[in-house]
Amino acid sequence: MWPNLLVGHETSDDAAVYRLNESQALVATTDFFTPIVDDPYDFGRIAATNAISDVYAMGARPIMALALLGVPLGKLPTWAVQRIVAGGHDVCEQVGVPIAGGHSIDSPEPLYGLVALGLIDPAKVKRNDRARAGDVLILGKGLGIGVMGAALKKGELKDKAYRQMLETATQLNTPGLKFAEMEGVHALTDVTGFGLLGHLLEICRGSKLQARLEFERVPILSAARHLVEAGYATGASDRNWASCQEEVALPAEWPQWRRKILTDPQTSGGLLVACDSATAPAVLEVFKSEGFTQAAAIGSFGAGAPRVVVA
Repeated sequence: MWPNLLVGHETSDDAAVYRLNESQALVATTDFFTPIVDDPYDFGRIAATNAISDVYAMGARPIMALALLGVPLGKLPTWAVQRIVAGGHDVCEQVGVPIAGGHSIDSPEPLYGLVALGLIDPAKVKRNDRARAGDVLILGKGLGIGVMGAALKKGELKDKAYRQMLETATQLNTPGLKFAEMEGVHALTDVTGFGLLGHLLEICRGSKLQARLEFERVPILSAARHLVEAGYATGASDRNWASCQEEVALPAEWPQWRRKILTDPQTSGGLLVACDSATAPAVLEVFKSEGFTQAAAIGSFGAGAPRVVVA
């Protein structure tokens, strides 16, 4: 019905893709949420980075953004609103794209995010449903943003851990641009609200493959590991598990914290890459060269009913 709509909502991919001509396709996405940190400027930076990540996760180059802002009128001071917007603006400046407009509303609590637009050659779009049997699975960032946010809400996140959280959540997933040029990269997505297991299952379902996940290879943010072992987690972690547990096989008598970190919701999480084994070293080199020091190969794909087997 829509021949130029290359990617829609069918596979829960990161963005919609619409072909403009033989050499250009428009990538469009939107994301916004309530504050996960107290500092308004940091909130704006995280929200903007998170929204733009979905453009990179398709392999596209961002070209423009529109701001989405919700403000509880009479409750949030003007300076705080200005700092939220400044944080988003500075991230877009870093990417080299304008915030060309947007929309604001009166809302019960603060909301901020972006409509992010990008361009890509239609032949180079990286979807989340093109993994192949034998592919290596690579994750670009450590897990644990949700765990750290849970500790922050209870006033128990130390300054050093907060800096690690902020650094991770505002690290732009720019390697997606180079992955678009690699034929050996077959599928690409980013890990966000559904956690690693949820987004990995989206690849499995779309690609009709089974994934084997090696837990000891999964990167975890150092502060988050201590916190999740101590019992910190979000309610979303349990909801994520409830939605995917029928398609996940865990080792017997596993510590609860391990399951919680695999379902921990990430804000502006890392890219999840499915590539052939010959391309895997180059993918890891791209990550490392762009500052993603925790990037690691964490599993593989094989034939079988769509599910994740954790070892």
